[in-house]
Amino acid sequence: MCADVIEVLQPRDAGVYVDGTFGAGGYTRAILAAAHCRVIAIDRDPDAVREGKRLAQEYPERLCMAEGPFADMAELIKAGSVSSVDGVVLDIGVSSMQIDDAGRGFSFMNDGPLDMRMDQGRGDTTQSAADVVNTEPETKLSRIIKILGDERRSRQIARAIVEARRAAPIETTGALAAIVEKAMGPAARAQRIHPATRTFQALRMYVNDELEQLARALMAAETILNPGGRLVVVAFHSLEDRLVKRFFQARTTRPSRPSRHMPEPPDSGPEPTFEILTSGARKPGDEEVAANPRARSARLRAGERTAAPTYPATLADFGIAAL
Repeated sequence: MCADVIEVLQPRDAGVYVDGTFGAGGYTRAILAAAHCRVIAIDRDPDAVREGKRLAQEYPERLCMAEGPFADMAELIKAGSVSSVDGVVLDIGVSSMQIDDAGRGFSFMNDGPLDMRMDQGRGDTTQSAADVVNTEPETKLSRIIKILGDERRSRQIARAIVEARRAAPIETTGALAAIVEKAMGPAARAQRIHPATRTFQALRMYVNDELEQLARALMAAETILNPGGRLVVVAFHSLEDRLVKRFFQARTTRPSRPSRHMPEPPDSGPEPTFEILTSGARKPGDEEVAANPRARSARLRAGERTAAPTYPATLADFGIAAL
């Protein structure tokens, strides 16, 4: 949804923008092409940062790469002597570059090590997907798969994983996919998506702490955006999109009065910190989905920063369930 992101972001000359999920650099290139502006591009993946530094040579003094989680964007931009920005873009999920690399362990389409760490274990993510499936109790595995994967058969999948690891450690994506497929039975194998899709998604989100990282990133973006600055978020998972929706709802409304016949009390709560720019979630068009089937589940939401001061929020405010 690159064209939609640029349309909503509206980059302007002399502006400063954060691409919080650099990946292969698609959004960064589009922002730099749209205006004579600066971009601070962030990624947890050392490979992405390394490739981004090559791109930075094409845009001297206009592109700065920063390695780290986007939840830390406030600290990362300060390292580059920037305290506030005019726009933030977040594209949540795994890049095609990561999915297509069997050595990263994100996909079961090609057998590879069961890793899934976006920072390749060089940052805060110490536990790989293999560590999770081989050490966590059955009850916790079931919760991870149910909550983060929205998988109805989470119990039987968790049970099958625990039984399999008693015989030998589960170390590859192919081995895990085969265990899940067998546990799901023949009816699941006839479905449109692979039986292991939701389990792999759940493990990836758990290993990388994706929901908490997203919540922290939204709060960080709120603190660094100038008045009139725009936050644009593209999510691919219903839990992530719900979290973004909840954030914008909380930040664009004030507590209602007990009755419309009563005057508004002097202190009616914090002023809204955002104005909504999208009515509901914007979805990709048919042409984009045909060209890139992975975009079919994308949902874009955006808001424009007001001049109101930020106010504290906790992870509980985002409805993140404890695992």
